Amino acid sequence: MAIKICNLNFTYSNGYQALIDINLNIKKGKKTAILGLNGSGKTTLLYHLNGMHLPQTGSVEVFNLPVKQENLAHIRRKVGFLFDYPDHQIFSTTVYNDIKFGLDNYRFPEDEKEPRIRNIAKALQIESLLSFPPYQLSLGQKKKVAIAGLLVLEPSMIVCDEPFSGLDGPSLVYFKSLLDDWVKADKTIVFSTHDVDLTYEWAEEVVVLHAGKIIEAGPVEEVLTKEEVYVRAGLTKPLLYELFSHFNCKPRNITQAKELLAKFSLEYKG
Repeated sequence: MAIKICNLNFTYSNGYQALIDINLNIKKGKKTAILGLNGSGKTTLLYHLNGMHLPQTGSVEVFNLPVKQENLAHIRRKVGFLFDYPDHQIFSTTVYNDIKFGLDNYRFPEDEKEPRIRNIAKALQIESLLSFPPYQLSLGQKKKVAIAGLLVLEPSMIVCDEPFSGLDGPSLVYFKSLLDDWVKADKTIVFSTHDVDLTYEWAEEVVVLHAGKIIEAGPVEEVLTKEEVYVRAGLTKPLLYELFSHFNCKPRNITQAKELLAKFSLEYKG
């Protein structure tokens, strides 16, 4: 397991209990969505995965290492965190320096830094932006710079808080493709979202949160085909799930839907 959480509770200083008795295992090498409405506890849960919040009660283990103060440097080397708003983690004078910051912080050899930065910039198609100040970039470009600052360190896991918010269509497709390639390299993605359509189509595992509690967790095709999950979590159903609700076979993306409709069309004509 990439992550093991036992009896986790978390209450903010104002008395608001954000997480209640969380017990959860997250598999290595999967795309896991933390799904829920605003205020359900998604971000608070994510903050426990690289030690931005430490457990008040219960325990969190990341790659068998307890999330404790003395382990944070090692955990954060393994777990990269992508904030919802890239301005929260982009602060250097140029894109190049921003990507280089983590390499400096973790004391990578000097002769490795330049090739790493150039390679990741090429992979993310931001080579032409390396000399730019971040404030001149679009939201999509800033997200690419933020993810470059993580990927250049080659972490074992990326934790993303609402990673696709604010992206236009082409940027969304590109970013999903990038993360798909990351998972194919046996890495782990954990991301929060309130987008049921995105989760139904793209995630492999899902954890459904409501009011700080886990409603259901498991493979997407099992969890998001249970009617009671939507009622208990206050979520709307994915459009494809609704459209094909009376079919035995339920496609999870447009390509599968087209193939299924073409099949039925041929059978009807026959």
